[in-house]
Amino acid sequence: MQVDARHRFDNFIVGSANRLAVAAARAVAESPGSTYNPLFVYSSSGLGKTHLMGAIGNLVQQRSREAVIEYVTLDDFVEQLHAAVAAGESERFKQRYQRIDLLMVDDVQFLTGRRETQSEMLRLLNAMQGSGNQIVMASDRPPSDISDVDERLITRLSGGLIVDIASPDFETRVAILRAKSDERGIRFRPGVIEELGRLEFTNVRELQGALNRLIAFQTLGGDQLQAEDVHTVLGDLPEAQRASAGGAKPAALAGAPGGPLDFQSFLSDIATAVTTHVESWKLRVAEAIAYWNGEGYRTGALDRLLEETTQPPHYEAVLRGYAAFVERLKALESQATGIDSALGANEAFRDPERLQEAEAVVQRALSGATPPPGPSSAFTRAGYEVGHSNQLAVRAADAVVETPGQKYNPLFVHGPSGVGKTHLLHALANELVRALGGNVVVACVGAQQFMDELIAAIQEDTVDRWRQRYRRIEGLVIDDIQFVASKERTQDELFHVFNALHSAGKQLVFASDRPPRDLDGLEDRLRSRFEGGLVVEMQSPDRALRERLYARYLASVASEDPEAIAAFLAERPVSSVREIMGTVNRVVASADTSGVPLSLAFARAELEPSGRSTHQDAPVMKAEVDAFFVDDEKIVWEWEEMGSRLIEEFK
Repeated sequence: MQVDARHRFDNFIVGSANRLAVAAARAVAESPGSTYNPLFVYSSSGLGKTHLMGAIGNLVQQRSREAVIEYVTLDDFVEQLHAAVAAGESERFKQRYQRIDLLMVDDVQFLTGRRETQSEMLRLLNAMQGSGNQIVMASDRPPSDISDVDERLITRLSGGLIVDIASPDFETRVAILRAKSDERGIRFRPGVIEELGRLEFTNVRELQGALNRLIAFQTLGGDQLQAEDVHTVLGDLPEAQRASAGGAKPAALAGAPGGPLDFQSFLSDIATAVTTHVESWKLRVAEAIAYWNGEGYRTGALDRLLEETTQPPHYEAVLRGYAAFVERLKALESQATGIDSALGANEAFRDPERLQEAEAVVQRALSGATPPPGPSSAFTRAGYEVGHSNQLAVRAADAVVETPGQKYNPLFVHGPSGVGKTHLLHALANELVRALGGNVVVACVGAQQFMDELIAAIQEDTVDRWRQRYRRIEGLVIDDIQFVASKERTQDELFHVFNALHSAGKQLVFASDRPPRDLDGLEDRLRSRFEGGLVVEMQSPDRALRERLYARYLASVASEDPEAIAAFLAERPVSSVREIMGTVNRVVASADTSGVPLSLAFARAELEPSGRSTHQDAPVMKAEVDAFFVDDEKIVWEWEEMGSRLIEEFK
């Protein structure tokens, strides 16, 4: 299920009741998988959980178009799981979810009693967190209050960050009301919004419902509402009744002398006022405006119709035509998002008066004008540290940027996982875009995404359109190219794309965990082309590079003598940059938990608890474990004297 493109951080009203949740959500969206994983948001219904999850998804998609994002309710997740089990495709189901970069699950409270789903969810969380993928969950209660749930799952849900959203306070309610009024182009007299904001609604949906009633009453009546009219219009709502009971009732609420106005009398008076002051055609147009506004569509044509002083002879045709245009827009939006999910955010699909523009968007997408995903702006060349272990690859990348398509084409970078290949590829692609003038498309995709797009095109019989997408770009960068090995159709299509781009002088860059000659299942025609450019290796970070990386990561946290800490940590050999980040996260989190500043002594005590040097030659049985995610029986404990320990065990 795709996230709603209308759910964004810039239209989410922040107040004291949701400030922490919004800050945590934005932090997750800006660095998925590295901050607050999992993030668990809970609140009563109607307070913005779904909007907040949508905002996370849209920001992640905006910052990285190649990111795989999935929003699903728990009921949908259960249905997918049952369907996979029934079809004998449980393994495919697991693999599909493990490829997701950001998974958002709503209504987690319905886990109660579903043991099979809980077990699958537990395995999925472990796999995704182990791969550094982000998980966001929402519920109407905290994890500890969800009954009949496996304790191990509760522990994992609680292992990230749990935040709640409370009912909005007065200031937040007023801010929401003003934003919604501006969005719909409605102006109230001073004091009306504030008077409505004083009514203590428990959720935002009820607040918006009350605002809709005021808008409808003002639109139908033709006169601007006064602040004292708020209680008259909303007098049947419990919130208005409680507000009135707490102080003097407005004069407008007085019925017969000595008695309050009951609900039936209120409805009767409203009906009389509408009949007296509003013509039937205006009532129908106003109802249509309220409905389509609620559906998220612009109603400029209907608004102008309502401004007519006399009944237009064609107003019914206008209403029917508007509805037909909306249906056409829905069909176009569905067609566009089927090609590229990012197109769903185009405002043309929300305004019937921009129907031709929406059709043009779809036509461009169908003709292959919608480009493949580009590089992530988060990876920059300036932010890439260079050392002896990656110097040759970086120099080759810089040379490619200086003369795209002419020198080192293709460039093939290989090295073990976690040494910075992905960062270098995205940084190179960003520099290529800049070097080629900025208004060009350089595709930057993973091999798995390249294959998934091809499979989808085969299923939808749109392979020709898929090919056009990749033949119109100015450069192609593919990560993890080892995954195309043994995939005959993918290699065939890649071969033709390679030839088309290479003959046109377009730059090609590939990355793998092995050199081309070691890729079993890779066709010779592709292998020879990969080796016909420049093949360079990236190795595990050397001592100098490790120190610079540690210094960079420590610069963003409060620590005493970060240079000394970085120098100490750099003495510890690692196989990847990810290990460096994990080490920093470990010592920082441990210092935060202990409530002490991070210092050299603390880092040494945390990483060398037994006092031994990291270069000690004696064999050590040790496993770095996370108490949250590893069962006790799977931990390999550190035994200093193996013989003594065995004697003790067998006494």
